[in-house]
Amino acid sequence: SDEKVRSLATKLAVEQPPSDEVFTKIIQRVGQAAKAAKRVVVPFDRVAPPESEWWHGSTANEVLAPLGPAGAKKLQFLKLGKGTSQHLLIAGKTGSGKSTLMHAMITSLALQYSPHEIQFYLIDFKKGVEFKLYDHYALPHARVIAIESEREFGLSVMEQLDRELKRRGDLFRELSVQNVAGFRQTGHPDPMPRILLIIDEFQEIFVEDDKIAQDAALILDRLVRQGRAFGMHVLLGSQTLGGSYSLPRATMVQMAVRIALQCNEADSYLILDDGNPAARLLSRPGEGIYNDQAGAIEGNSPFQVVWLPDEVREAQLVAVRERADQAGFAGFIPFVFEGNVAADVWGNEPLRRLLAQPGSLPGGMHLFLGAPNAVAGPVSVCFQPQSGSHLLLAGQQEETVLALVAIALVTLACQAPEAGLRSVVLASSAPETAERRVLDQAIGQARGTASRIGAAEIAATFAELAAEVRRRGTSQEGIACPPIFVFILGLQRFKALRHEEDYSFSSAPAAIPKPSEDLVTLIEEGAAVGVHLVLHGDTWNNLKRSLPRKALGEIDMRVLFQMSANDSAALIDSPKAASLGRHRALLHREQEGTSEVFRPYALPDAAWFAGGGNRLGAVIDAEAGTGEGG
Repeated sequence: SDEKVRSLATKLAVEQPPSDEVFTKIIQRVGQAAKAAKRVVVPFDRVAPPESEWWHGSTANEVLAPLGPAGAKKLQFLKLGKGTSQHLLIAGKTGSGKSTLMHAMITSLALQYSPHEIQFYLIDFKKGVEFKLYDHYALPHARVIAIESEREFGLSVMEQLDRELKRRGDLFRELSVQNVAGFRQTGHPDPMPRILLIIDEFQEIFVEDDKIAQDAALILDRLVRQGRAFGMHVLLGSQTLGGSYSLPRATMVQMAVRIALQCNEADSYLILDDGNPAARLLSRPGEGIYNDQAGAIEGNSPFQVVWLPDEVREAQLVAVRERADQAGFAGFIPFVFEGNVAADVWGNEPLRRLLAQPGSLPGGMHLFLGAPNAVAGPVSVCFQPQSGSHLLLAGQQEETVLALVAIALVTLACQAPEAGLRSVVLASSAPETAERRVLDQAIGQARGTASRIGAAEIAATFAELAAEVRRRGTSQEGIACPPIFVFILGLQRFKALRHEEDYSFSSAPAAIPKPSEDLVTLIEEGAAVGVHLVLHGDTWNNLKRSLPRKALGEIDMRVLFQMSANDSAALIDSPKAASLGRHRALLHREQEGTSEVFRPYALPDAAWFAGGGNRLGAVIDAEAGTGEGG
């Protein structure tokens, strides 16, 4: 037996440790498994109502939204509308599950309540697209969706809600009711839905100590203090509540409902209470504390946010949109502000109506420029037969200028009065270029009201236009003559139009006016008799080389793209255009002394030209067939 033992011992071999490469892979897999084991996933189905119960809920007394499990059997609900539970403050660092919480809350409310019961105003100040999907599927409950919002736009939404607050207050006093439930019992036709203003990264509106921040703070405070009585609730989310710029403490105290996700110790005390450090102990994504006692420690209720994958949210939003269309909510389409892209001319409802049914617009001849940085209609300028009624486009964004000119030619053609219309386009584009193709498309759609000229035709054309201006100035026809629009793209490229100072004192007879002098005549005398110019120049230096200062002063309306602070100050007495950034422009009206930032339209696609041209052509052809029109 001893020999057998010795024989076995000699065959025993210790396994060699794995190579460094294999060992690293093992450690990585163990780490991933440990991380996955720590994660808790609760499916959205746990809180979603069955389809048979969609839109059966009533918000007359309160708003209820299940957020996720609280313990083994209970669900944690967001409750707004009763007692002090009126407004919500959410804080959680990156990766804590804040976005998932907001999406689960919005989707859950959209399934439970119809658009007559609840409406959302969604504002995202992050450099992201958190709310983009609600635009894509046209969530019927959403009245406003702002993606990568501008501070000015966020303020305009608050101002709109401030007006709604006043309207509801007046209505409630008129009917002698105290709340939404009492109002609905009166039988008034207004459904009076609850309004939820949801702002993600709300602190961005306070990053500058300016009028926007001051006005926003005042309106938010008013909404928080008075909105509870009129069914208006504020939900604010942020990664951190610290820093110099945040919600005024007096307003924050009024927001009794708090949800704390993973955050640092300082934010834990800010979101909850000075004596409530519970949030700093949260360790996994989606783990949160619901507190409806203004952060007091006795109000803590731990819960787990449900997991809502994008594909599940998309499926739910598709179903909600289909139900909305079937239930008569087809017209419930949100107003969308997408700050990271150029404006889309397809979204211009007044222009769509104008294309479908050409006719005059109130006030004069209008040109549409883009989408506003506010909840308002499209930005436009109006040309009237009065001095200074010209438009200057200043900046090096040539593609945007081309887009605005192309849209202008179409718009003017739709507004052509019975007396007629003439548009002349001067551009240096070579054949077969993209610019030439776009201009030819627009001119073709204008159906005879527009024509393009080249450098060789400048002298004859401008001499003829100047003569027409002088004739109109001395004739009895006055402003009844057909309007004429002259578009010049890249004024700096045309030497024939460049102004030259004449310091001679010769007594010889005056020579035939030069094209540059004719241009000055059009600017200084044309607008009053219905001849208007739309000029584009790239820089201030080139503009002052091309036009005398007096003529520049006769151009009342100016659109500035991003440029140097000096150029901006020279054109509008303000350096504001230096901070515009991409997809932004500034419309300045000299006579009124007003300026507004907007998003200019992107270049329309071929389908827009084709569709618009077909509609306009059908109307014009129909009028021609009946002997009407002009």
